[in-house]
Amino acid sequence: MERLKSHRDFVAVLKRRRRVSREDIVVHYSMRDDAVTGDTTTVHGRRIGLAVSKAVGNAVTRNAVKRRFRVLARKYESLLPESCDIVLRAKPSAARADFLSLEQQMAACFEAVKHKTAQRQ
Repeated sequence: MERLKSHRDFVAVLKRRRRVSREDIVVHYSMRDDAVTGDTTTVHGRRIGLAVSKAVGNAVTRNAVKRRFRVLARKYESLLPESCDIVLRAKPSAARADFLSLEQQMAACFEAVKHKTAQRQ
């Protein structure tokens, strides 16, 4: 799974306003069409971006939440359709959530994204 790195990519996903949320996680998602336009290179596969604000906690806490999100996203990425961009946003309560709870929420969110994108196609 690749990472969303540029501000433009994050904004493109967030502007779509398609999202799934649970107690501690919000998953914003959009589908890309991987067509070559001009000189730009095509991006294949899933891409993920993390948004963990200062409301979640100090730098140590935010980095711990990001590490957990990366591990869980890697574990459940197979549930997502190809050419899917997602931004995982942590709610402030994510800092206090245990790993098992976050794992269940991530699996449920990714399953919901899979279901919703299948309906649109």
